[in-house]
Amino acid sequence: MTVADLLIDGFGRIREVVHGAVDGLTADQLAERLDRDANSVAWLVWHLTRVQDDHIADLAGTRQVWTEQGWHDRFGLPFGRGATGYGHRSEDVAAVRAEAKLLTGYHDAVHDSTVAWLRGLREPELDRVVDEAWDPPVTLGVRLVSILSDDLQHAGQAAFVRGIVERR
Repeated sequence: MTVADLLIDGFGRIREVVHGAVDGLTADQLAERLDRDANSVAWLVWHLTRVQDDHIADLAGTRQVWTEQGWHDRFGLPFGRGATGYGHRSEDVAAVRAEAKLLTGYHDAVHDSTVAWLRGLREPELDRVVDEAWDPPVTLGVRLVSILSDDLQHAGQAAFVRGIVERR
């Protein structure tokens, strides 16, 4: 198994959890919040996908799927094209409403783009410094693990919220 294979497997697991959290829910269920300030399944999946799209595009030196494939227009959210959900307030979370197929469609497109880039990744590249704003500077390998960790946490949160929404 190569490092690329390992990372592709990790991102594939995120995709599986995202589909499990979203598939079969209505737009109302996806937007339901456990309290007035909680994150919804829709917001969590949108956010984790935006972060993956933003960060991988930056690492790969490519454009984001969000804008290049028209997902920004399809979602029609009241945020700028570069919004990823960082710093969102409660009313911003409430604004993320989407059908399941839109959420999983965007996630799948980002997943496919991520996998295509990862297939060409070679182990020595993991030591390349991608962010010198930290001490120690962040390498490509560390950034990829960070994306995986963040996305898996949010996907798990979405699955948890789904479970509660279905039991209400």
